[in-house]
Amino acid sequence: MKKIKIALADDHKLFRSGLVALLKDLPAFEIIYEANDGKELLEKIEGKIKPDILLLDIKMPNVDGFEVITKLKTDYPLIKIIVLSMFSDETTVMKMIKAGVEGYILKDANQQEFIEGIAAVAKDDVYYSKYINKVIQKSFVQKPSIGVKLSANESIFLKLLCQQLSNKEIADKMCLSVRTIDGYRDQLFYKLNVKSRVGLVLYAIKNKIVEI
Repeated sequence: MKKIKIALADDHKLFRSGLVALLKDLPAFEIIYEANDGKELLEKIEGKIKPDILLLDIKMPNVDGFEVITKLKTDYPLIKIIVLSMFSDETTVMKMIKAGVEGYILKDANQQEFIEGIAAVAKDDVYYSKYINKVIQKSFVQKPSIGVKLSANESIFLKLLCQQLSNKEIADKMCLSVRTIDGYRDQLFYKLNVKSRVGLVLYAIKNKIVEI
């Protein structure tokens, strides 16, 4: 079985070494490199080997986590990013979510949560710590709908997307071509000013297109 390639960037060496020790015992994952800060990480990513998943701290010297996310989502969008942080305030959390990260795990999580989170993202799901989910939901409640008008098919697409279906599976359920579904997705990216499937799911939840 092909191993999931993981990179880790965190300036706290003790935390980093503990996570490395945890992941080395799991046969499905392979740590291909570590970095002490965002600058070192970007230099390694620009090399030949790219990670499937990046475990990323936010507050780091030289280049911080948000700068790394912004660059990778533009230059290497296939790399999935899980934020590892002690910060759980709404401003920080929503900034990371809107940037398109696939996961957000608090550093005080237990080992099982780290394993479950990485495994979920490896399967193309998203994963947020329980408290982070509460922060996201609170943000939705406090902020009004942005009032963008959607077509019936766009609403159906969003509902199916929230069921974690691929574009191919959505096309089959809607009896449309994959190209048409890709068109709905791209149109919604533009209309809703989001950059990822995660952003579309967040919009659907916030505006009660789906219930959580």
